[in-house]
Amino acid sequence: MDNASNMPAAGTAPETGRQTAHLDNAIARLAQSRAFAKQAQSGRVLDQARRLLASADTIELVYQRIAELDQSGVFTGSDWATPEILQPMLAANTLRLGDRATVVLEALSQLRFLAVAEGHYRHPAISIDHARHFLAQVLALNLNLLVAGGGEADRERDPAINAVVSTLYHFLVERVGYGNILDQVIDEVWRILSQRPIQVDTVKTVVSQVALCMANPDMGGGRGGDRLVSALFSPTQGCREDPGLAVYRERLDAMDETALQQEAGGFARAMHDTGLVSTYHATCLWHLNSHHRGELLASALGLSSTGREVLFCYLPLVQALIDKAIHPETAQAIYGLAMLLERGILYQPPMAPALWRQIALPLSPATREVLTLAFGTVQPAEVYLLAGVLNTLGQPLGIGQGNNPTCQAARALSMWSCNDPDYLLQMVAWAARDDEVVMHFEGQPISSKNAEEGLAKGPLLDVDPVSRVLVPHLDRIYIAMGRLCADRGDDPHRWINPEFHGWWVGRGCRLAVDIPTGKLSDYQGFLRDFHACYHPFHNGNQPVIHPQPAGVAVTDSAARFVGWHAITLLRVALDQDGVMRVYFFNPNNDSGQNWGDGVVVSTGGNGERFGEASLPFPQFASRLYLFHFDPLEPGHPDQASPEETASIEAMARASWALTR
Repeated sequence: MDNASNMPAAGTAPETGRQTAHLDNAIARLAQSRAFAKQAQSGRVLDQARRLLASADTIELVYQRIAELDQSGVFTGSDWATPEILQPMLAANTLRLGDRATVVLEALSQLRFLAVAEGHYRHPAISIDHARHFLAQVLALNLNLLVAGGGEADRERDPAINAVVSTLYHFLVERVGYGNILDQVIDEVWRILSQRPIQVDTVKTVVSQVALCMANPDMGGGRGGDRLVSALFSPTQGCREDPGLAVYRERLDAMDETALQQEAGGFARAMHDTGLVSTYHATCLWHLNSHHRGELLASALGLSSTGREVLFCYLPLVQALIDKAIHPETAQAIYGLAMLLERGILYQPPMAPALWRQIALPLSPATREVLTLAFGTVQPAEVYLLAGVLNTLGQPLGIGQGNNPTCQAARALSMWSCNDPDYLLQMVAWAARDDEVVMHFEGQPISSKNAEEGLAKGPLLDVDPVSRVLVPHLDRIYIAMGRLCADRGDDPHRWINPEFHGWWVGRGCRLAVDIPTGKLSDYQGFLRDFHACYHPFHNGNQPVIHPQPAGVAVTDSAARFVGWHAITLLRVALDQDGVMRVYFFNPNNDSGQNWGDGVVVSTGGNGERFGEASLPFPQFASRLYLFHFDPLEPGHPDQASPEETASIEAMARASWALTR
């Protein structure tokens, strides 16, 4: 790792010099201590650092020493020791709620991100792009500290902590650029929303902060922010000044047909424009539903002719879903319901009775506890789960794994929602009602109740209600399937994926690496076969019929190997510029990633539908390591030119296959 010797120096007064010397001595002692003692020995370092962090005149001195602080082991034994897994929302809450030591650790962590972002410090687990992205999100979540100095809770807190937090954020803003923060934050929000995620709580928090900033004339900027703010707080004429739900209910009661039509249309436009749903929208939908206004329901949901036909074919069911699932606390499910209707999946014979069952589904005590812990008690657990079902069925590509190593299970939920939605509802019923899911592996039943622990070691974080209930069961079953084929001398996904995901998964499986050695194995043949199976110019122009599981070797922005990751191949097609692209689903929450060497995953502007990620075919192939195919439809492997495959191999060998 590089030190921070090229950072600008700061002048020191005598007292500051003494404090700096004390900090340097404490860092040196910590660096010399043994690993098991570092956590106990770090208190003196944190105390000395806190004194310097509390002043705008001296925080620079801590920043200059951030490499030494990191390397001395100040983060050893804590969550901050693995910065690549840190979450911006948790970082923001830590500064608000933590004690002195915790706040100082968080402040040092954010200075470490700043040093990486500015190129002063090379950290093996944090790329420059990741550091910049992290800081932008953290600043977005704490914009109120920059605008109004925090709230009443902040004023009542330990002044020593407040001094550190305030100094830190003004230091970060000065470095990142005060005038550009708001525009950057708004651009980031739009980029995330273009992927239409189910979980938007963090986005809504950021939009709330954007609203505060836009009300402050000193902030400047804010292009595109007004649409986000109005979508949440004032999407229609009837709630233009954000009057509160009680007042808005009274206004709805007094509206005539024309006014209600305008309200319905306004809500629909705001929802489909941003992907965000206002609590006022839930109130309006309830009003229309209780007055049996089917035509206005269609307008409020923003339905096309397809969605309208489904709505009126299944109007009693839709009305029951609105009655049970749609409340101000679950307003986001309105978008899920609209997309569910647009997909036309209610025309599948099992779907209507399965949803009627879901409406009346009794939850086990364990399921009720899991949902209550995650979503609170304002609404019953049944409401949150039913709302989650609407979102999962309406937004198959909006499912995310959260901060959990469960990409396989998240991908399975997405594939079932796309291909077999009634099977997904059956899974939800088993898990939520019976606390058990039973799947089969080559004829052998596997019960989630009897299976050992999966990849997720604790409660799932930042996931939708369906994932919260179902993924722990799937996670355990997935690991159990792996154990049953672990000794076969090949990648277990060859057998797991068809059994775990469904009959439509191709029974042929191609792997780019040799499992025992980890080295590339017949890589040119692997690439030729991938072209033959998926490239329209080499497979007889055969489109992807069923989404197929695949594995990619994820790399960071420096093209360094990070790990294996489960994705879904959705389709391969020419974009508007004539570039052949692979469109895929990535359960990793935010699909817009920089995989290095110019391989930047796109989520919009290249023909992507909501929730899809895409790359040009050669770039995608350069990060692919496993795919499935139908052995009866092998395509034409010999049609891929040696030049094509050679250029792809060069990209792979320059990144994840560098040592393979």
